[in-house]
Amino acid sequence: MSNSRRNAITAIAFLSILVPNIVAAQTKHSGRKGEFYFSWGYNKEWYTRSNLHIVQPELGNNYTFKNVRAHDNPGWDKGLLSKAMTIPQYNYRIGYFFNKEKGLAIEINFDHTKYIIDRQQARVKGTMKGKAVDSSVNWSEGDGFFYYLNNGANFLLFNIVKRWELYQHPNEKIKIDFLGKAGIGPVIPHVENKLFNEKNEPGFQIGGWNVGAEGAVRATFFKYVYLEFANKIDYARYSHLKVYKGRARQAFGTYELILNLGITLPAGKKVQ
Repeated sequence: MSNSRRNAITAIAFLSILVPNIVAAQTKHSGRKGEFYFSWGYNKEWYTRSNLHIVQPELGNNYTFKNVRAHDNPGWDKGLLSKAMTIPQYNYRIGYFFNKEKGLAIEINFDHTKYIIDRQQARVKGTMKGKAVDSSVNWSEGDGFFYYLNNGANFLLFNIVKRWELYQHPNEKIKIDFLGKAGIGPVIPHVENKLFNEKNEPGFQIGGWNVGAEGAVRATFFKYVYLEFANKIDYARYSHLKVYKGRARQAFGTYELILNLGITLPAGKKVQ
């Protein structure tokens, strides 16, 4: 059995033991004003085209790759659990409903997304070695070009959340809600690239900022366990990204599909 499958089975077994015990322990404390939740899930992305601007003062370069295409890297596209659980594009949510009656919450919202520029004919315009240039290059690793945010484009948002109840079973065996979320935060990319056969020193960095909005349908079972399916749009502006002897900047939009598994627990003061 592979390590990834063993890890997945261990995680499922752990949750099957942990969740019922949490539920039993919390039942008598359900009359609380607040509600804590945590989820883990996976995502799929589509990106808008973007301009990748490069500045390398020491080399006399100031140019832009125009209107480049990019794709994500789901990680499980060759089979479910084919890789370790932390390798594919994952996400987590940690939130707290400080006002359950009005359905208001705050949330830390993190998406480990991957951004890879496609093979393509890429137009390059600007100045190289102090001379004007307007031409195209064959963007491929074999021709000396790649650009990966593959250990993550990594969107971190601090969200305000609003919840609307859609349905609730009389015995609370199932509850369905719609959640709207919006926020702003930093991007924390892992930057690895090669331009004209010159490779950077790869690594993580604070790379700019992003804003996002998310709409989600959450189905909660037996009060404490939920599945959440979300659609999300995000706009990220990256700056000062490390390239060989210089920096890069770009901005792009993202559309995401997200599926989460989570737990929700009563918290805060007791309701009188």
